[in-house]
Amino acid sequence: MALTRGGDVVLRLLTSRQHGRPELPPCYHGDPYPGFYLGVINAAVGLGSKSWLDLRGLEDADGIDMSKDLAAAVSSVVAALDNASLKAALQCTAAADDTTQTQEWAIRDQLAKLG
Repeated sequence: MALTRGGDVVLRLLTSRQHGRPELPPCYHGDPYPGFYLGVINAAVGLGSKSWLDLRGLEDADGIDMSKDLAAAVSSVVAALDNASLKAALQCTAAADDTTQTQEWAIRDQLAKLG
C-alpha cells in the first residue's frame, strides 16, 4: 500500500470472506471486522470473488526482502486498482483504528504522490 520512511512496506490482507463487512459503504471501520470493499478485482487471475481489504492491524514487511522476492518471482503482482479505487482504499486504511501512526504517515504520503 505504501512505503514507510524506513523502507518497510505497509500491508493489509485481501479477503473474499465477508464476515460482516458491508459492501456499502465501502469503507467500514466497525465491528466485528473493519474492511474496505473492492468488489471483483480480476476474475482472469483468480480474483473473481467479491473482495475486501481487511483493515485490522498487520505488521509491515521489510522492503528489501519484498523487492528480492519480486525480482526472484517468489512474489508477483497479479492485479492493480484504478487510481480512484486506490485512493479511496488508502484513505480508508489510513483512518482505520489498527493503522499505526507510522503506517498512516506512509499512506498519507502515498496519497499526496497520487495527487
